[in-house]
Amino acid sequence: MKKLVFVMSVVALLSACASSVKLDSVKVEDKSGQVVSSDAGASKQADTSGVSGGTAASTNLDKNARDQVPGDALKTVYFDYDSFVIRPEFQSTVEAHAKYLRADKARKATIEGHTDERGGREYNLSLGQKRAEAVRKALQLQGVSEAQLEAISYGKEKPAAIGNTEAAMAKNRRAEFSYR
Repeated sequence: MKKLVFVMSVVALLSACASSVKLDSVKVEDKSGQVVSSDAGASKQADTSGVSGGTAASTNLDKNARDQVPGDALKTVYFDYDSFVIRPEFQSTVEAHAKYLRADKARKATIEGHTDERGGREYNLSLGQKRAEAVRKALQLQGVSEAQLEAISYGKEKPAAIGNTEAAMAKNRRAEFSYR
């Protein structure tokens, strides 16, 4: 029940966020399937079977964070195609990083938003920013100070995987934690 309230709060906060970049030309859906923006073309959903919630956890954490962040917390939160809603399987990742940041008020984190190669540069920068902001807002809802967090977007400029396969593109739709 707590997770449902948390997810609904994040969705409500994100729906209030506005962007100066027009997203009218590309279809964007939230997790409930409601169309936020649509195109006259057909919708596409990406297969994210190549991205899992807990496989390479120990290798994905920053060296300093590895000893501090509990459990198998990942450094990366993955998103569905054209979405900036945090998937349920990554809630524990966000919670672990929130706990870590609350425990060390001097620690600062940058959340970097990324997209796959589909879409224009402006659209991808905007979507990457919304992904980073979604994670930042989720951390703030869990008690992390705003002064500890920065959200930036790289759009499609720094891919994690090269290629046109759905698995490669799924790995690029992400927000990554970077500690300083």
